[in-house]
Amino acid sequence: MKAFLLAALAGTATAHTIFQKVSVNGVDQGQLKGVRAPDSDYPITSVTDSAFACNKDIKHKDTTVISIPAGARVGAWWGHVIGGKQSANDPDHPIAASHKGPIQYYLAKVDNAATTGTTGLQWFKVAGDGLSNGKWAVDTMIANGGWHYFDMPTCVAPGDYLIRVELIALHGAQNQGGAQFYMECAQIRVTGSGTNKGSNFVSFPGAYKANDAGIQVNIYDATGKPYMGGKAYSVPGPAPLTCAAGQEGGSGSTPSTQEPAPVPEAPAAGAALYAQCGGKTWTGPTTCALGTCKESSEHYSQCLP
Repeated sequence: MKAFLLAALAGTATAHTIFQKVSVNGVDQGQLKGVRAPDSDYPITSVTDSAFACNKDIKHKDTTVISIPAGARVGAWWGHVIGGKQSANDPDHPIAASHKGPIQYYLAKVDNAATTGTTGLQWFKVAGDGLSNGKWAVDTMIANGGWHYFDMPTCVAPGDYLIRVELIALHGAQNQGGAQFYMECAQIRVTGSGTNKGSNFVSFPGAYKANDAGIQVNIYDATGKPYMGGKAYSVPGPAPLTCAAGQEGGSGSTPSTQEPAPVPEAPAAGAALYAQCGGKTWTGPTTCALGTCKESSEHYSQCLP
C-alpha cells in the first residue's frame, strides 16, 4: 500500500476513547469513581502539550481514592464516549479497531490523591504492553470489551498516588505528530509492605519526543497490515519498575476469570456519527444512524455530517 493511501486511511478515523473505570482483583470500582476524565474523547497529539500528564478540560472528578494492594490485578476500562457506547450498535466502542497501539501505566507519588494537582509530578512506569505475538495492547483491550489489565508491582511503597493510564493510537504515526495520545489519571492508594518508591522518573510533558521510535513509526507492512511487518516495536518512555528478586514487577497481560465481563447491549441500526461505515474488508454496518456514509479510500468510509 502506498504511503499516501496509508495517510488518508489514518487521517480519517475519528473513533476515539476515554479511560473511565478501574477494577481491583476483579471488582469494578464504579463508573468515573476516582477517575479524572474530560467529556471529550479527542486525543492529544503534541508531546509538549501542557496537559500531557492527565489530559485537559477535566469535567469528571470526585474525592474517591481507590485502594489497591501491592500485587493486585488492576484493570482499566475505556469507552468510546462517557458511559461507553455512542449508540447501542457502536462499532467503534471501546475504540476503532484501526487504532492499533500500546497501553502503559505510570504512577506519581502525592500527599493526597483526591486533591493533588497534576503539574510538576515525577512519574515512574509500572507496566506497559505493546505488540506481542502479533497482537497490539489495543487489540487485547477491544477483545476484553474495553478492559486492559496489569499487575501492580508487589514492591511499590504504600501511599497515595495518581495513576496515569495511557493509550497511544499509531494508525497515523508514520507522520510526525500523527500519533494520538489518550490519557487520563485516577486517584489511588497503594497498600502493603513494599518499600520501592520508584525509579527511572520522568515528567509529563518532557518524557517523550515527537520523533521517538515508538511514537513516529510506520506500523504497516507492504500489504497494509498494521503489525510492523515482523519488526519489533519499542514502547516509548522509561523501563518499568523492577522489583528485587523474589518480588514481582508490573506487566500487562490478558484477563483472568476474575475480571469483569462486558455487559451486552441491544443492537441498533446504523453506524454512529464519525464511525466507520465501509471499506474493502469492513464487515460492520454500512448505513449511518446519523450523517452520510462517505468514502475516503477503498479501505475506509465514515459517517459524516
